[in-house]
Amino acid sequence: MSLSVAIIPVTAFAQNCSILMCNKSKKAAVVDPGGDLERIVAQLQRMGATAEKILLTHAHIDHAGGTAALARQLNIPIEGPQEGDLFWIQGLPNQSAMFGFPPAEVFTPDRWLQDNDTVTVGEVTLQVIHTPGHTPGHVVFYSANDKLAIVGDVLFQGSIGRTDFPQGNHEQLVHSIRAKLFPLGDDITFIPGHGPESTFGQERRTNPFVADHRG
Repeated sequence: MSLSVAIIPVTAFAQNCSILMCNKSKKAAVVDPGGDLERIVAQLQRMGATAEKILLTHAHIDHAGGTAALARQLNIPIEGPQEGDLFWIQGLPNQSAMFGFPPAEVFTPDRWLQDNDTVTVGEVTLQVIHTPGHTPGHVVFYSANDKLAIVGDVLFQGSIGRTDFPQGNHEQLVHSIRAKLFPLGDDITFIPGHGPESTFGQERRTNPFVADHRG
């Protein structure tokens, strides 16, 4: 394994913030720092990791609410999501008020990501897969070498992301899962934005929303 992964549930929504650390360089990316930043920083210290960037799958409050503050605290850049989520970033203060979260700051990512881009974590390269449906700018981070995908709120164990938010699209989401994620292989483990890990193979067999038998 070229990566070590730690999952820290953050915010009242128990969102899975992931720390991806390159085992060779000990450099790390923080994926979706929605809040509880002291817990994220403490985990980085426990791992002996040096955070070099923030990666965002999408810009809902529980995934992105702590982004601006963490980027400033650690002096690191923000990469992602795809620019279709700009309106969600601009709406972070309203999102925080609506859901009773601590105030969240608007920010501009240092790099917007596109389908088939790559991002690096130390010496490890991850593929960026644009997976709209839950939000228009949602992206997934995929390590072929580690057979691992960080999928945000696209897919869960036994479920899929909500599509009743502004610019959500159910058909688009199902297409993102079946056409872009499942072909990566049944043996790929994925870390969702909420809940336990699973594999694409398990979801192809058993997920009531996107299993193969649904046609």
